[in-house]
Amino acid sequence: MGTRSSVDANYRFIAASQEVNARITQRQQALALYVTLIVSLLAALVALRSSSGHGTVPAEWLLLGFPVASVCLTFLNYKAERAITNLRQFLSALEQLDDAHDSLPSYNTHGRWAQGANKARRYHDYAAAVLVAGGNAVGLGAVLALYPQRVAVAPFTLWLSVAVAAASILVLLLNPRRGFKPEDAKD
Repeated sequence: MGTRSSVDANYRFIAASQEVNARITQRQQALALYVTLIVSLLAALVALRSSSGHGTVPAEWLLLGFPVASVCLTFLNYKAERAITNLRQFLSALEQLDDAHDSLPSYNTHGRWAQGANKARRYHDYAAAVLVAGGNAVGLGAVLALYPQRVAVAPFTLWLSVAVAAASILVLLLNPRRGFKPEDAKD
């Protein structure tokens, strides 16, 4: 006769809770990565400027780096939010085993607790949107100031950059709508 081994619900809950914390940390690291990319692009724009001021550097290609960084941040933020939502649904299901949520406070099941956490986490999305708006404004402004003749030759890259940055900001601001909501939450 073989023995059957299973993982207790408490261990599953602890593991999923730790995974939520890891995903939250990844969201924070994505913000730091974005800032690093924007600062690096700005440094490259300034460093590559020719001393003659003719702007022979293909700045329009560097210009596209700002919205590309924004899109990457948006994708990473979305991925983390989806993972956190999935994990919190799992945690909510574990909190409801044997109707424990009826007798114990349940962070992921009761709207009272979960909505407060969601509101606090929304500030991450606001911070990301502000960083994207600011990073693109500074980057696009720097390109326009340092390389106006290059932008005049290829205005499409400027408008494409603005459109992609605006779309990234919109997605970041709408991201919380797809986040975790407990079953008893009221919108």
